Amino acid sequence: MQPLFIDRKKEYYTVEEYLTWDESFRAELSEGRLVMMAPPSASHQEVLMEIAAQLHAFLKGKPCKVYPAPFGVKLFDNEETIYEPDIAVICDKSKIDKICYGAPDLVIEVRSPATARRDLNEKYKKYELAGVREYWIVDPEANHIQAGVLHDGKYITKLFGAEDELAPVSVLEGCAINLKDVFGEE
Repeated sequence: MQPLFIDRKKEYYTVEEYLTWDESFRAELSEGRLVMMAPPSASHQEVLMEIAAQLHAFLKGKPCKVYPAPFGVKLFDNEETIYEPDIAVICDKSKIDKICYGAPDLVIEVRSPATARRDLNEKYKKYELAGVREYWIVDPEANHIQAGVLHDGKYITKLFGAEDELAPVSVLEGCAINLKDVFGEE
């Protein structure tokens, strides 16, 4: 594993370079551009861990597995892009190597001021185009989840809030996230 030093002024990086970087280096690639990632807040991590724990418990003994960040996802073979979603659920083991090659079944991003625009625009479009079957954007400040389920190549979106008891995970039959535990009792 590399680097103790990465030339951040370099204009273009490859997936091969990304794969040599130390796991502690928090960055994504977006069409060859280096995108630095700020450390997540405590509330971000609490929400991420609660959702990941619920998914992990539900998936125990099943073929699908949950991968919390940092875990790389390369959606397209012909593109120098690797995202590190906050949570990815992958049911096809053949997609897993050091990273996921292809679309996960479920991607969850926990919104933060530093990532909100990319989560709602760039990543939303790429996940939709790649065929990620379900994409959630969790907003810990507003206590809601924007859940998009892929239908005929487009996301159909529902909003779930702290007032809802459960948010069903459409791509995992019988799975629902307990929102009282995610957002806390009011």
